[in-house]
Amino acid sequence: MPERKEVEQPDLHPLFKARLTSGQRMADKLTSFCGSWPFVIILLIVIFGWIALNVLELIFKWDPYPFILLNLVLGGISALLMPIILMSQNRQEERDRINARYDYIINRKAEREIRHLHGKIDDLRKDIIKLEKKL
Repeated sequence: MPERKEVEQPDLHPLFKARLTSGQRMADKLTSFCGSWPFVIILLIVIFGWIALNVLELIFKWDPYPFILLNLVLGGISALLMPIILMSQNRQEERDRINARYDYIINRKAEREIRHLHGKIDDLRKDIIKLEKKL
């Protein structure tokens, strides 16, 4: 059985990206980095390094045990990243709506083509029946 090929959609993202401001593009890049494993690993290294330096007092003890400053820094990071991530998600939803609309248009066109082909097949059946009656 021949392998079925997927119908490729045109890339609508360049059309969408052309309208983005530089701030929106920067937010999307930051969001893609913050949702990656390198960011998680770097953040874990920084947190464990912060804790180790303060517990072992290797340099000096700038943030004693309850690590209030560390909590403040992590809270600030999350407070700054949250609206940026939400903005990026809203743009992703808009891209998804554009793609869904395009899919709808393609599906409607395919449906019209299928109906047209069904009509042709029905006409052929009628012609075959007429020919059989004549014979």
